[in-house]
Amino acid sequence: MKKVILRNNKTISIIRQHPWIFSGAIHKKDEGIQEGDLVYVYDSSDVLLGFGQYHNASIAVRILSFGPDEFVPTFWYSKFEAALHLRKSLGLGRESETNAYRLIHGEGDGLSGLIVDIYDEVAVIQTHTVGMHRCINQISNAITSLYGENIKHIYDKSKESLPKAYSQNINNSFLLGNKEEVIIKENQILFNINVVTGQKTGFFLDQREIRALLTRLARSKTVLNTFCYTGGFSLYALLGGANKVVSVDSSKKALEELQKNIAINELENANHMALEADVIPFLKDLTSDEFDIIILDPPAFAKSLEKRHNAIQAYKRINVLAMQKIKSGGFLLTFSCSQVVTEELFYHTIVAAGIESQRTIRIIRKLSQGPDHPVSLFHPEGSYLKGLVLEVM
Repeated sequence: MKKVILRNNKTISIIRQHPWIFSGAIHKKDEGIQEGDLVYVYDSSDVLLGFGQYHNASIAVRILSFGPDEFVPTFWYSKFEAALHLRKSLGLGRESETNAYRLIHGEGDGLSGLIVDIYDEVAVIQTHTVGMHRCINQISNAITSLYGENIKHIYDKSKESLPKAYSQNINNSFLLGNKEEVIIKENQILFNINVVTGQKTGFFLDQREIRALLTRLARSKTVLNTFCYTGGFSLYALLGGANKVVSVDSSKKALEELQKNIAINELENANHMALEADVIPFLKDLTSDEFDIIILDPPAFAKSLEKRHNAIQAYKRINVLAMQKIKSGGFLLTFSCSQVVTEELFYHTIVAAGIESQRTIRIIRKLSQGPDHPVSLFHPEGSYLKGLVLEVM
């Protein structure tokens, strides 16, 4: 492995165990380092600080191990074993009431640039860096070694999440088996997942705990689930005893998948309506006081800092509409999954919406991603999902 040496005044972040080393922190490096190569990182006194993957980007090295330990072939298995131990401790797995979960959450599991989600007997790998994708075989081998016959299918779904110059030469593909659709259970509720055509890796696993919270809030209530996708919140509301649930999404395909989920949970006769519509015009046309609970879970409005201002305006606009339309005493569950929109910025955006709505509003609960999406104490950027449960009077 080749070496990267940091500048004298640029070692504090790695000493504090932040896994990102920016290009400006590098004093010199060995010749011939290729995109994605595993490299050792040293300070100017030739002390080994750790090893990681090198990239031709502003984040030049993503640290995978801190300290003086050298890389050994068992590295990958050890990381995956520790990650699975945590998920089992959280009550997740094939023998539990939930058999779909995130196994590897990037920096939260010490593997910057890597996501691995488990859907019963199907594993989906999504790499976000060239270095991680170059290690796709080691990652796949770690999964099969750890799970044995319990994982029969492994799908690499990385093309859209990798740099374009690299991804143009690869395709999403099965590394093991070929099962595209799988029925999972989440808190005993069934969902049909298509890992090939579904958003992200197939499902929004990060909101499992929040969906369970909705079950407790929804009894005898009327519920509007906007940007409903395949109906995660809708099913929980129905099974929680809601009087009426309306699911709205602009995607016809997503609504077709929602109907499958309604059917496999035997809820065809429930008080549910699915509507293909754009959310903002739908909210504008709503009759006031029609819904006790409104869920606003839009896609990421901003994926870069350049688009953050427009995203803030979009978040404000839809929240004003929901606050104005919801019944007095109702609950608004509102979210942002845009990583460039910080928790503080999201909060102030919702405050601005509340002021414009001219309603009296209280925060009942702050929301975040589930515990199988852990965040390193030293890498707060890993906390991307922001949400609030608001009471609107």
